[in-house]
Amino acid sequence: MTNLKTVEKVAMRDVFGDTLLKFSLDDPRVFALDGDLATSTKVNVVAEKNAPKFLQMGIAEQNMMSVAAGLATTGLQPWATTFAAFLSKRSIDQIQVQIAQPNLDVKMIGAYSGLLTGLTGKTHQALEDIAIFRSLANMVVLAPADGVETKKMMEFANDYYGPVYIRLARDPLPAVFSEDYKFELGKAVKLREGKDATIISTGTQTGRSLEAAEKLAEEGINVAVLHMPSIKPLDKEAIIKAAEDTGAIVTSEEHSIYGGLGSAVAEVLVEERPVPMLRIGVKDRNSESGPNEALLQKYEISVNHIVDRVKEVIKRK
Repeated sequence: MTNLKTVEKVAMRDVFGDTLLKFSLDDPRVFALDGDLATSTKVNVVAEKNAPKFLQMGIAEQNMMSVAAGLATTGLQPWATTFAAFLSKRSIDQIQVQIAQPNLDVKMIGAYSGLLTGLTGKTHQALEDIAIFRSLANMVVLAPADGVETKKMMEFANDYYGPVYIRLARDPLPAVFSEDYKFELGKAVKLREGKDATIISTGTQTGRSLEAAEKLAEEGINVAVLHMPSIKPLDKEAIIKAAEDTGAIVTSEEHSIYGGLGSAVAEVLVEERPVPMLRIGVKDRNSESGPNEALLQKYEISVNHIVDRVKEVIKRK
C-alpha cells in the first residue's frame, strides 16, 4: 500500500483507455465498443490509435450489448463501455438474456459510477449497478480502488473467460496500491490492521476509509481496513475472520445501501458470524448533481461519516 498523502492522483478512466488500447493491439480477440461517450470514458484512444478495433455503437446501449454478445459467440472478446447508469439500467435485459445466461466472454465497463460524476447530472449517476450485476448468475462484479488496481483487474478480465463487470469512477484518485500489487478474484485485501472494528470497503470508498482509519487512530481507536475489490465472488472467509478478530463491522461504498457491498457482507455475517454491523452508503434517496465534497457530505459517505459510524458500531459491541 502506498501513502495516500504523497502520491500523484490518477484517474481510473485514463488507465482504462491506455490498457484497453494495449489489449486491442496485442490481442486479436479484443474489440472496444463505445456508446457515444468515448472522450469521457477515454476509449477514444483506441479509436485514434487502432481504429479497426473500435466500434461506435452510438446512443443505443441495448443494441451495443447485443452486438457484444454476437461478437463473443465468434470467439472475440468485446469490451463494451458506457456510463454505469446506462449500462446497468438501460440494457439489463440484453445483458441477462444474451450475455450472462449463455456465459459469454463479454467485458462490461461501467464508467462514471457512484455519486461523483463531474456535475454531469443526476440521470448520469449510478447507485444501483452493483446490486443489479451481482444478482446475475455467471457475472463477476469488480470495483477497483485506484488506477493500479484498475489495470490489474483488466489484465485478469482479459485472461478470464466469462462476463465481467468493472465499476470505474470518473475523477483522479490517490493510489492505494503500488505497482507490484496482485489482484486475485474473490480475495479481499487487508490494508490496515486493527482490533476495535473493521471497515470493509470497495471502490472509491477504500481511500476514504483509510483516511477515516488514520483520523480514528489519532483518537486512540484502532480499526482494520479490508478492501473488497471482488464483490462477486465475495471473500466470505475474510469477512468471517474480520468479525471474529474485531467483533464489529462497518461497510463503506459509493452506492446504495441496498443490494451492494453492505448487503453482501450482511448476508455472510447473519449466516456465519453475527456481530454488530453498520452500512455506509446512500440511503433510500434519489441523488442529485453537485460538487463532489457537497455530495459526499449530503449523502453521508464522507470521511467524517465513516469515522462517526465506526464509533457508533464499537459502542454496540
